[in-house]
Amino acid sequence: MSEQQQHGQSREPTEEELRAAYEQQLKQIRVEDVLVQTVLSLINLGSLRAGLVPGNENEADPQQLRQAIDAVRALLPQVEPVLGPDARQIRDAVSRLQMEYARLSSAGSAAPEGPGPAQSSGRLWVPGR
Repeated sequence: MSEQQQHGQSREPTEEELRAAYEQQLKQIRVEDVLVQTVLSLINLGSLRAGLVPGNENEADPQQLRQAIDAVRALLPQVEPVLGPDARQIRDAVSRLQMEYARLSSAGSAAPEGPGPAQSSGRLWVPGR
């Protein structure tokens, strides 16, 4: 035991000791765990960007929300086998975020007046016309 440790003083770890501890932690982490954590973080961030977090309703950012949704949907095939039946909760959360994105997007854009280009060109079938 060193003299510093005998007197209750601890020394700072060396850079080599820190690196060895970090490498030991990395050995214990599985890629699947990081993917699941990433998906959960994106869902939480998406909820914030959707304005669903109490107190942040006015901070909705549809573009950021869309990126979070797209990223989760891209990672979902990788995490579904890991989560098994619990993957349903992730799919449900993504569905809620998609619904909120649709609501935010429609609120941000005015409804077009009159027929759209496909309808006015005759290429779009409209019931009753």
